[in-house]
Amino acid sequence: MQKETKKGFHLYTYQKVILSYVITLSICAWVLYPLMHRILNYPPGTVDTPFQVEYGGLSYTAQFVSLYVVVITLFVIYQRFFLFKKIADWERKGSNSKYTIEEVRKTLLTAPTKFYLLQIIIPFIAITIGLGMPIVKHELESSGITVAILWISILTFNATISYVFSKNLFKPILISTFKENRLPIKKHYKLSNDMILLLLPLLVAGLFFTVIVSYYRLVNVRGNDFYEYYKNELNYNFEDNTYYTDSELMAELSHLEYIDNTHSYFIIDSDKNIITSDGVPLTDFFKKYIYELSDQYDGRVYEHYAVNTQGYIKHISNNGEDYIIGVRFPISGEDALVYMITTFVVLFGIISFLVWYYSSSLSSQIKIIVNGLNEINTKNNEEFEKIPIVSNDELGELTVAFNKIQDLTEKNITQIHDNQQILMERERLASLGQLVGGIAHNLKTPIMSISGAAEGLNDLIKEYDSSIDDPEVNSQDHHEIAHDMTVWVEKVKEYSEYMSDVISAVKGQAVAMSEVDNITFDVEELVKRIDILMRHELKNALVYLNISLQVPKNTELHGEINSLVQVINNMISNSIQAYDGKPNQNIDLTIYKENNNLIISIKDYGPGLSDKVKNKLFTEMITTKGKSGTGLGLYMSYSTIKGHFGGDITFETKKGEGTTFYILLPLSK
Repeated sequence: MQKETKKGFHLYTYQKVILSYVITLSICAWVLYPLMHRILNYPPGTVDTPFQVEYGGLSYTAQFVSLYVVVITLFVIYQRFFLFKKIADWERKGSNSKYTIEEVRKTLLTAPTKFYLLQIIIPFIAITIGLGMPIVKHELESSGITVAILWISILTFNATISYVFSKNLFKPILISTFKENRLPIKKHYKLSNDMILLLLPLLVAGLFFTVIVSYYRLVNVRGNDFYEYYKNELNYNFEDNTYYTDSELMAELSHLEYIDNTHSYFIIDSDKNIITSDGVPLTDFFKKYIYELSDQYDGRVYEHYAVNTQGYIKHISNNGEDYIIGVRFPISGEDALVYMITTFVVLFGIISFLVWYYSSSLSSQIKIIVNGLNEINTKNNEEFEKIPIVSNDELGELTVAFNKIQDLTEKNITQIHDNQQILMERERLASLGQLVGGIAHNLKTPIMSISGAAEGLNDLIKEYDSSIDDPEVNSQDHHEIAHDMTVWVEKVKEYSEYMSDVISAVKGQAVAMSEVDNITFDVEELVKRIDILMRHELKNALVYLNISLQVPKNTELHGEINSLVQVINNMISNSIQAYDGKPNQNIDLTIYKENNNLIISIKDYGPGLSDKVKNKLFTEMITTKGKSGTGLGLYMSYSTIKGHFGGDITFETKKGEGTTFYILLPLSK
C-alpha cells in the first residue's frame, strides 16, 4: 500500500488514475478548442464576438469551458466517490479499511472496464435524450449533433487512454495484494470481448471524426464554389445604380440559372419585409447575419453554426429605396448525408465482424494454451499433448515455448516420480537401519533364554535317563522331572512367540508401502507393534514411553498398519531426539476418541519447534537431525495419513515446554 512519506507528497494510485484522466481530457480539449469551430465551418465573425453572445447567450469559449468543466466534474466525482471508493478507503486506511483485499482486487480488475464503458454510454444517452426534446430538437439537428459527435469522439479517445493508464497503474497493487489473496475473481471477461469493447468504440469515434472532418471540408469547398457562382450571377444581372421595380426584380431573379432546384432567391425591402421564392422563411440567424456581418464578408451569409446552408446578397435600389436581393443555397442535401451514413454503417459492420473474428481467433488460441497449462495440474505420467503452431507472431512463439514446457514438465514429472520412489525407499531403509540394533537386542534375550532352556532340558533328560534303572527313584520323582521339562518347554514356546512377533513387526516395516494390503486391525495390535519396535531405542535413550489407552483395545481401524506404525515411530523418534540425549525423560502416547475420529497424540516436553521449522514442517523435506536426517519423516508422514487414511496431522508447540503431534484417523461409522 502506498503511503505519504516524510519527504514530499506521494499520490495514491486512485489519485493518479483520476489525474491521468483529467490531464488526457485537458490535452484533448486543448487540441479540440481551436479546431472545432474550423472543422464545423462556423460562420466568420460569430466566434467569441458580441454577435454570438447576443444570439446564443454564451460565447464559444464559455460554451467550451462550461462543457469541459461539467464533464470533468461529473466523472471525477463518480470516480472518487463511487467507482474508486473501495480503493481510496483501502489505500488510506490499510488493514483498518472496512473493505477486504478480495473486494479491492475485484474493484481493481473491473473498474477500468466500467469507467471506460461509462464514458462511451453516457454521451450516447445524452444525445438520445436531447433528440427527443422538442425545445432543443432544432438546435441538435443543426449544429448540436455534430458538436456532440465530436465530443463523443474526444471522450472515447480519452476513455481508451484512461483504460490503458488505469490498467498499468493498478498492476503494482494487484501484484502486491496477490500475496495476501490468491483467490481467482469469479467473474471473468473474455479477451475477445475486451478487445471488441476497446477497439470498436475507438473505431466508431475515429470514423465519426473522419467523416465529419471530410464532410465539412467538402461542404466548405462546395460552399466556396456556390458562393462565387451566385456572386458572379447577381453582379452580372443586376447593375449598380440601376432602378428595378418589384416585378422586374422577381422576373430577373426567376430567370437566373440555378445550380440545383433546391436553391432559391429572396428579396428584402426597405421595411425588412421578406419574400422567398420557395416559401421557406429565413432563419433569425440568417437575417441577423445579413444585417450585421454580411458587408464585412463581401455579401456572404450563413444560416447557422455548422449548418450547410449559405447565401449571397446584393444591395440594389428599387424606386429609390434600398433593397436586398440574394440567393440561398443548401450545400449538401439529405441524400449525401444518407449516403455517408449508409456507407459508414456498412463499413462499420464489416470492420466489426473482422475485429470480432480476429479477436475470437486470438482468444481461442490463448484458450488452447490455458487448457494445456491446466492439464499440467491434472495429468500425472500421461503423455502431454502438443499445441500445433498456426502463426509466426508472438502467439506462435508462445506456443513454441509452451510445447517446450510440456516436454520439460513431462520429463520432470517422470523424474519426480522416480526420485520419490528412491527417497521413500531411502527413508524406509533409514528406518530399518535404526531397527537393526533393536532387532539384535530384542532377539538376543529370547535366544539366550531358549538356549538356557535347552541346556535345562538336556540336564533333565540325562537325569531322567540315569534314573530309569535306579530302584530308589519312584513315580513321584518321574512326575517332578516331567513337570520341570514342561516348564522349560513353556518358556521355549513363550520366547518363540515373542521372537515371532518381533520378526513379524520388522518384516512389516521392511516391505514397501505400495506392496502392503489394506487390512483391518485393532488398537491393541497397533500399540503392540509400536512397543516392540521402539523398545530398544527408548531403552538406549533412557526415555520412558507412557501409553494411555482411552478407547477399547478392540477398536478397529482400516488401512496399512505398517505405514501407521512407521508414522508413529517416526514421531516418537523425533520426540526422543528433541531431548538431545538428556536422560530420564517422558513421552506421552495417548489414544482417545473425539466425535467419530480416533486421535493419537505424541507429546514430549522438549524445547519446542522454531518458527522456521513450524512454517515448513509438512510442506518441505526439512530435518533437524543434521546429516543423519533425510528430511522425509514428517513430510512423508503427513502424505501417508492424508493419502492412505483420509486423516490429518496437526501439532501444538511452545518454546521451552514441548511439542504435541495429533494424528486424526476417521473411524468407520
